[in-house]
Amino acid sequence: MNLQLLQEKFFHVKQYRPSDLNELLDFSKTLYINGDLSITEYRSTVKHLESQGAHTPDQQH
Repeated sequence: MNLQLLQEKFFHVKQYRPSDLNELLDFSKTLYINGDLSITEYRSTVKHLESQGAHTPDQQH
């Protein structure tokens, strides 16, 4: 899923815009867990978000 589609889906579900890339990263994980993203889509999305600076709270900087 590309970043624009992810942002649109986020807005549709949450009714507000994500405040940062980390919020999109969390949302993509939720989509994957719920079966709305395949493992391939999830990995690609995470890789793209992380390349843009997103990180989970437990990751070292």
